[in-house]
Amino acid sequence: MKAIREQLIKKLVKGDFLSGQMLGEELGVSRAAISKHIAVLQEMGFDIFSVTGKGYRLAQPIELLDESQIVAQLQVLDANTKVEVHNLIDSTNSYLMRRLPNQNTVGQVCIAEYQSAGRGRRGRQWISPFGSHIYMSMYWYLEQGMSAAMGLSVVAALAVSDAIKTLYQVDVELKWPNDIYFNGVKLAGILIDLEGQTMEPCHCVIGIGLNINMPERSAELVDQPWTDLSNAIDVEIDRNLLAAHIISALLKRLKVHSETGINTMVKEWQGQDFYINKPVALITGEKITRGISRGINTQGALMLEVNGQVGPVYGGEVSLRAGL
Repeated sequence: MKAIREQLIKKLVKGDFLSGQMLGEELGVSRAAISKHIAVLQEMGFDIFSVTGKGYRLAQPIELLDESQIVAQLQVLDANTKVEVHNLIDSTNSYLMRRLPNQNTVGQVCIAEYQSAGRGRRGRQWISPFGSHIYMSMYWYLEQGMSAAMGLSVVAALAVSDAIKTLYQVDVELKWPNDIYFNGVKLAGILIDLEGQTMEPCHCVIGIGLNINMPERSAELVDQPWTDLSNAIDVEIDRNLLAAHIISALLKRLKVHSETGINTMVKEWQGQDFYINKPVALITGEKITRGISRGINTQGALMLEVNGQVGPVYGGEVSLRAGL
């Protein structure tokens, strides 16, 4: 099944008309089977239309992610690391987590065109249409142990910000604990997965989902306000170039984090913190705590002022919203 869909994708992305009969003969399946596979690809976010007598065609050709292009760009950026690009995957984070403890190299990256089981925070689905966004995960070995893991969301958010600033000269906003905003609307999310003992070095996978060009059909499935980069800044985005810049920026930030934690990054975060010094509502399960956001501390915890007292709020199953 997957092999046939992979073959169909390679043929469709060129943007030419393809006859169902011819595809069936080439791939050794019936014309009806091709029709079913096309329907599945449409559900994955492919904008495919059919014309009687001509066959199937993509509404617009797709520029696929290209492993060799990303690696070549990383060499230019002096950020060599192992990169794998997959067309179809369940989840880039899950893929790297399955390979623990010894099938990953530190800094190894998995990028996918499509995730069938993309994950957001708090168990939410991450809508992952094919060829539209960047779904990327990096494996890292955290010498400092799980106590330092909270800072990884800060590191990853600033790395995405670095890449977008470098390439497009625009500033994004950062929202504790795991989101990147543009003009007050969600542009990207971060998901950190950990494995190990609390007081010992641990394995971690840093996942980044960045909206680039959201198809209309997929947009209807997203259950919160969102934006995508191409529409936000009205520029055609080269996903290979952007992916390489994010990887490079993330490796640089992680190196600093391994040496000094996020001490030097707190001030940078505060400069882009979407909620700093604003009334907020902190939602933990059924409980809502209202206060004023005062940025983050050197562990990456939210500093929340409630009734004149400022204290840290650590991550987990929490959600931050504008206060009423």
